[in-house]
Amino acid sequence: MLIEKLLLHVLIILSPILIYSIIYERHGYKDKIYLFGMFQAVAGFFCMAFPYPAYGLFWDLRYIPLTLAFLYCGYRWGIVTFLAILLARIILGGDAIIFGMISITLSSLGSLILFKWFWTFKPKQRIIATTLISLWPALVQLGILFTFLFVNKISFKSDYRLFGLILIFIVIELIAITLGAKLIETLIENKILHKEIQRAEKLNTLSEMAASIAHEVRNPLTVVKGFLQLMQESKDNQSMEYLPLVLSELGRAEGIINDYLNFAKPQFEKVETFNLKQCVSDVVTLLVPLALKQNVKLKGDTEVETFINTDKNQFKQALINLIKNAIEATSSGGYVHTKLHEEKDITVITIRDNGKGMTKEQLSRIGTLFYSTKEKGTGVGTTVSVRIIEAMNGTITFESSVDEGTKVTIKLPKVEPKDSKLV
Repeated sequence: MLIEKLLLHVLIILSPILIYSIIYERHGYKDKIYLFGMFQAVAGFFCMAFPYPAYGLFWDLRYIPLTLAFLYCGYRWGIVTFLAILLARIILGGDAIIFGMISITLSSLGSLILFKWFWTFKPKQRIIATTLISLWPALVQLGILFTFLFVNKISFKSDYRLFGLILIFIVIELIAITLGAKLIETLIENKILHKEIQRAEKLNTLSEMAASIAHEVRNPLTVVKGFLQLMQESKDNQSMEYLPLVLSELGRAEGIINDYLNFAKPQFEKVETFNLKQCVSDVVTLLVPLALKQNVKLKGDTEVETFINTDKNQFKQALINLIKNAIEATSSGGYVHTKLHEEKDITVITIRDNGKGMTKEQLSRIGTLFYSTKEKGTGVGTTVSVRIIEAMNGTITFESSVDEGTKVTIKLPKVEPKDSKLV
């Protein structure tokens, strides 16, 4: 009966740790000490609420949550767990309530005193330390037990059942707290690994970005250098003919740099309320020549009058990138349809094409820097567009099927026009 009861307590102790590990993992390994401390307090309360009564005392594993709370959550949550266990003991009552309260108080002292040195140990050493520290509450409880038996003049010298209970109790307690400490240390290790992976990914992204910037900026600068050398060697006025080309390449280099700056942090220089219908129409008109060149039918449905408040130039740039991608992904004879409509307080823009579409794997990587479905693409344009839309408190989603096409949905908060002069 004691074994069954203690195994129930092991389940009560380990379940909150496992539940916390799921929450911890889903929230990106962000520390939630308060939640773990609350779980330990609840576990301690329920261990105390379902004890195994024998020899006038309650046998349970209440000291495991108490020890884990002090060592892994700090003295504050250790005290909360202590109070929760104390409350449960008071509710249970009984003749030995004073002995129980003394036992709980003395058992807390070991973890409270050793907490400061606990985190100077390595992970494996902490597991061993936790197991050894748990022996203190066990010894306290045994001392209280024999004191209670002595005070009440209960003979126990030849009671083999009592010594069997003590042996089972100590073995299960040591196994349970070792498992609990091991699970917690695994969580801590996973958190460290997660941070290292994030750091490695950031360094890898920075490395790729530096290489991409160097490659893309080098091309126009090489052209500029060549034309400047020709202008230097030229002895007549023909060298001035190269000037527009030089300026054009410098402008291209500047545009590349601006794209990377927008990726890092979109800059909204002039935030204004403007007519989105007119803006979308202008972008569609601007891209009609590109669509004709690709033999793609570009259509814009902008019958709804709606206004948004943001940087107009940045929004136009994002929209141009997305519609341009749709045109380039569509085969000759296909179409790209841009539609503007409203949903309550939201302005919705959809860009639909019947191009080659994307697989689920490709779709999951859209908006990732340096990923592009185009042979010579870098993915910067799409990534910048996504960052701009998100910086405007909007959302952007991509839906696609292979050989059926792609649908891009942009949702932005609409505003009411302040006056009739807005365009």
